[in-house]
Amino acid sequence: MTVTMTGMAAATEALHEALDAPGRTGAALGSWRWTVRQRMAAVRDELVAEAEDPHDGWLVARSGTVLRERTALLGRLSVLGPQVLECTDAEAVRGELHRLLVDLAHHAQRVNDLVYDDVELELGGSE
Repeated sequence: MTVTMTGMAAATEALHEALDAPGRTGAALGSWRWTVRQRMAAVRDELVAEAEDPHDGWLVARSGTVLRERTALLGRLSVLGPQVLECTDAEAVRGELHRLLVDLAHHAQRVNDLVYDDVELELGGSE
């Protein structure tokens, strides 16, 4: 699995900053909603950009788990997208997005671990 985690890190950080921005009332709420939605799209783009590399042997199962996790995260983003723009309880959506950010960080760590283990296997590490 090949991915630019610096892009994912930047996208999730931008979403985090947008979520914590003040002004969630009146006209500022509409602006906040739109900004958050745009940042979510950047996160989605980074998840979609993750490319699947075929792995041999013991990495196949872990690679499949990471792909299933990515699919679930994309599904959650799809569900939350309209809610950001339409939900009357912006704080509830904000909380869900903060939980999503935690799960995205865990996903990024699993992807990094998988890439590290793949390189270690290629180089003949820890035998």
